[in-house]
Amino acid sequence: MLDEIPVSRPQTPLLDQIDDPADLRELAIDQLAQLAEELRLFLLYSVGQTGGHFGAGLGVVELTIALHYVFDTPRDRLVWDVGHQAYPHKILTGRRDQMLTMRQAGGLAAFPKRQESVYDTFGVGHSSTSISAALGMMIAGRMNESDHHNIAVIGDGAMTAGMAFEALNHAGHLDDNILVILNDNNMSISNNVGGLSSYFARMWASKPYNFIRTGSKRVLSKLPQALKAAHRAEEYMKGMVSPGTLFEEIGFNYIGLIDGHNTTGLVEILDNIKKLRGPQLLHIVTQKGKGYSESENDPYGMHALSKIEATPPPAQDSDTITRAKPPRPPIGGPSYSQVFGNWLCDRAAHDKRLVGITPAMGEGSGMRRFAKEYPDRFHDVAIAEQHAVTFAAGMACDSVKPVVAIYSTFLQRAYDQLIHDVALQELDILFAIDRAGLVGEDGPTHAGSFDLSYLRCVPNMIVMTPSDEDETHKLLNTGFQHVGPAAVRYPRGKGPGTAVQQGSEAVPIGKGLLRRQGRSVAMLAFGSMVAPALQAAEQLDATVVDMRFVKPLDEELIGDMAAKHQLIVTVEENAVMGGAGSAVNEFLLAENYRIPVLNLGLPDHFLDQGKVPDMLAGIGLDAEQIANAIADKLKACKIQSEAV
Repeated sequence: MLDEIPVSRPQTPLLDQIDDPADLRELAIDQLAQLAEELRLFLLYSVGQTGGHFGAGLGVVELTIALHYVFDTPRDRLVWDVGHQAYPHKILTGRRDQMLTMRQAGGLAAFPKRQESVYDTFGVGHSSTSISAALGMMIAGRMNESDHHNIAVIGDGAMTAGMAFEALNHAGHLDDNILVILNDNNMSISNNVGGLSSYFARMWASKPYNFIRTGSKRVLSKLPQALKAAHRAEEYMKGMVSPGTLFEEIGFNYIGLIDGHNTTGLVEILDNIKKLRGPQLLHIVTQKGKGYSESENDPYGMHALSKIEATPPPAQDSDTITRAKPPRPPIGGPSYSQVFGNWLCDRAAHDKRLVGITPAMGEGSGMRRFAKEYPDRFHDVAIAEQHAVTFAAGMACDSVKPVVAIYSTFLQRAYDQLIHDVALQELDILFAIDRAGLVGEDGPTHAGSFDLSYLRCVPNMIVMTPSDEDETHKLLNTGFQHVGPAAVRYPRGKGPGTAVQQGSEAVPIGKGLLRRQGRSVAMLAFGSMVAPALQAAEQLDATVVDMRFVKPLDEELIGDMAAKHQLIVTVEENAVMGGAGSAVNEFLLAENYRIPVLNLGLPDHFLDQGKVPDMLAGIGLDAEQIANAIADKLKACKIQSEAV
């Protein structure tokens, strides 16, 4: 057990011999426990240097070793659900020396990525996809006459999503070789791992038992009543010592509960399962954050780690493990998530209709205070985005005012519910959409690049883009007071530092705000792009409008800008295709305005991880690049401007 994170490269002699899983399979089984300790130590060190997910990875160290030890990866397909637990997998599959580039521009991705390694058989980042993907690989293998194994590793949190059960049901129907490993690390399904349940799990995974089980069913198939009685007896026996009856009914052979930190035991079980036929479900119990005391004690708060700025160890002992100082709190005001969380509590105090709903994003969305102060009005529905939206719709049918807090990238998963269950019925729901735009080190799976595009085409929706903390507060008020579906989208992290004026002040729906009066160029900026637009405008003496609304657009203001300027520029932190700029284009075209337009936004390709300021600069969305793009456009259009 470690109380401190290594701040210098630890000694890992066994791990250093492993360049790929083939090397791992050369080890004796009694060496795997030592390898697990070294892998856990190196994981703590590397994530301490780069930041990122590590609690989940610490919990699957032994499982990762056992899987690569028993199965012939990458020929055998290993699919990690979500992928935040896959850092040990990356270390063992030829990427150990690259771990210090994790989540950096040009470095390793934060999640499994097919383009990064042949061992990453499926790119992930969102939950509950692993069983479906492994099932597809199983069918492809059947068609290609390949006998490779297909393994999906899914956590108990991801198992809450309907997609996982849809795939389980399909797998039971196909009745072919697939292994689903349920990693239970929150005790949400099982209470403990007892000696009796472990004994039966080993028995259920054994070849003799399964031979007798299969043979008996063939013999008894001619005696339906006897077969039914045998099946019922087996079911009752498993039900007494395990929670596996549900999976058995779907069509899986359930094997559990197993200690997920016993490497030798895992190897034995997996080696037995490898010889079995048909759908298998192995239920293991692990501890999230295993091996690091602070993470074990607070698995939720220590789910991920910020980069550690550690004091250098003493010169006489370069391998000393020094307690890292906690990261300094960011300078400045609250984050956008905190602005939302404070607003939510303030509104709840004044309006008893308000309820807060989130699909497992309460902490990140700033809802901790609300959950504590209003526990009866806080609903975390787990990783079930579709359910969260329709759950809110049901509440809205009976005069409750739901506020759904959700990340932009995860609202994509509930798009059908947004359209048919909310917008079509004009239900009174406010969506607080966090992590809009680029999110930095988490990469493209978590970027909120498309919400303006997919929201603005939905009838009855109000779509708002606040430009700072105070605007966020006001537009949340506006959306809450509006009767009907409304969305406020804001970025990750902190804003420009504008003080929040408390109260219930709203703004007129569909009305923008003139921020700066200039000359020949009118910049229509949305949300986070208002600040760099204002900086660029100083160089060009341009007009800047904070549009506030993507839907409905302030058409009167746009028309006025088009009539008084020689160039319209739209700037947004959203996909430029189909986004807010496209909405402006459509209006100008429909009204026959003949004026050049420059649309600036996220390009038509996925952006890899990096620091958000660097990423914005790289795609031309910082102040300097915006000014340069406008200057180039002015020259191309031969528009006279004193600043060019």
